[in-house]
Amino acid sequence: MPDMPDMPMPGMSPASGAGPFALTFVMWTVMMVGMMLPSAAPTVLLYGALVRKNGERGTVLPGVWVFTSGYLAVWAGFSLLATLLQVALEQASLVTPMMVSASRGLSATILVAAGLYQWLPFKQACLRKCRSPLQFFVARWRTGASGAFRMGAESGVYCVGCCWVLMLLLFVAGVMNLLWVALIAGFVFVEKLLPANRFASGLAGIALVLSGVALLIKL
Repeated sequence: MPDMPDMPMPGMSPASGAGPFALTFVMWTVMMVGMMLPSAAPTVLLYGALVRKNGERGTVLPGVWVFTSGYLAVWAGFSLLATLLQVALEQASLVTPMMVSASRGLSATILVAAGLYQWLPFKQACLRKCRSPLQFFVARWRTGASGAFRMGAESGVYCVGCCWVLMLLLFVAGVMNLLWVALIAGFVFVEKLLPANRFASGLAGIALVLSGVALLIKL
């Protein structure tokens, strides 16, 4: 209506428009940084130790922030894709304005997909890279600032490969559900760093698939 330009239109996606889209992207980016940096700490700390040791020997390596920037850049890219997916789901009325799945079918699909992904060889290959930062540096070492940034980005790619489907679980219970954010972040930490990680990974896969099947049965 010409005389009411600021009235929100029914069915308009909360993330539509440049301003809301940017805010949603920032939200995803901050959330991914908070969830993923703890599990990346051993790799970042190892790189920092290499910087210090080489500095003592007179060799200056790029700072830790360069390596970490590469890692975070990859997760920022994932956040952009997640924002685009959220917009698409909202426009299809599959996600509510509160960023919670409005479809049992969608929720079940995400749960089953996340569970099956836990058992895929690709997931396990990425996990092995994340669990062995020393081997990663031995195999992927590059010199210079661009090399440090690239190593950080490659580490981030392996990390995304481990966890991207798990992040989609946020759509099931709510993107802003802090309990789910904490649970997923904690599981990623256990899966990547603790001795029982392989058992936890497989068990979680079974639990997710069973949860998804239970939802499908209720449809």
